[in-house]
Amino acid sequence: MLPIAEAVIAGWTGRDAEAVEKHIVELEKLGISRPASTPIFYRVAASRLTIAGEIQVVGETSSGEVEAIYVQYDGALWVGLGSDHTDREVETYGITVSKQVCDKPVAPILWPHSELKKHWDQIIVRSYAINNGKRSLYQEGTLAAMLPPEDLIARYADGGLSDGTLMFGGTLATLGEVAPADRFECELEDPVLNRKIQHQYRVKTLPIRG
Repeated sequence: MLPIAEAVIAGWTGRDAEAVEKHIVELEKLGISRPASTPIFYRVAASRLTIAGEIQVVGETSSGEVEAIYVQYDGALWVGLGSDHTDREVETYGITVSKQVCDKPVAPILWPHSELKKHWDQIIVRSYAINNGKRSLYQEGTLAAMLPPEDLIARYADGGLSDGTLMFGGTLATLGEVAPADRFECELEDPVLNRKIQHQYRVKTLPIRG
């Protein structure tokens, strides 16, 4: 994994105001307050990033979110895949804290942004939740739903990301209810260059004893 010094979680990054509102309402049902701004940028410890095939969480209220990630490294912008795994119970009283509570799985593969720029809106993100051996499509859509990286990054930092920065670019609404999973699978598909980045991880639940 590249040496990452700064990690940023961008939230509510949709281009479509109605879709953004849908996701906000989706989380309000779980008791999560509306964001102070859209988009909004949360900082998280870079040490939370992991390429491991398993993460450990406390309790049974966390869930994954498939996202494209943007990495500034060696003077260039790279695109990859990650899951903003978040504790939903903690999120109801502290979104920034909830982002820090869980590890953030990322795939160990990156594509140069320059190779994707001309067909950016055709890139597909999707995720699957696996529970008790049953695999269900959890999220699916194209990056046309999200602010493009140049726009999003400019809203975070004038002059672009500093070298060694990784940004999660925002997620899609779920196709059903927001829910935990025994295993989470996600992928970034480039239908023009006929390639995919795929990643999956198990979720090990640790007991709460008081």
